[in-house]
Amino acid sequence: MEHKIVIPDISALDGAAREFLGQIGDNKLVAFYAPMGAGKTTFTTAVCRALGVEGDAVSSPTFSIVNEYRTKDGESVFHFDFYRINKVSEALDIGFYDYIDSGCLCLMEWPENIEDIIPDETVRVRISVDPDGTRVLSWED
Repeated sequence: MEHKIVIPDISALDGAAREFLGQIGDNKLVAFYAPMGAGKTTFTTAVCRALGVEGDAVSSPTFSIVNEYRTKDGESVFHFDFYRINKVSEALDIGFYDYIDSGCLCLMEWPENIEDIIPDETVRVRISVDPDGTRVLSWED
């Protein structure tokens, strides 16, 4: 089944994040494919906010590769940024499989840099940007 969420502007972001969480159900592995500046981190922040993560706690893990956040229920959320990963072995060195096998929500930016080790059950979300600035999230289950 194909899914699509249209985000016309920043005011629609929080509603889109709640809708997204409802649509992915129990899936815990999410990979965001999008060009630089498309809003991967911004959308991840909205998803975390919808889960009750303190708003100022969410930031891009570009240099640390992974950040851990806590939801209002005390659950961990792992936020990955693989932009600076040059080899799959670098992801393995940080314990990638330990994170994705944890049962916690794992939100991944720049997954194309570690595509060979992304599990098949991962929800692969494409974010596109229309000329008017509208963001469109799309994925299939």
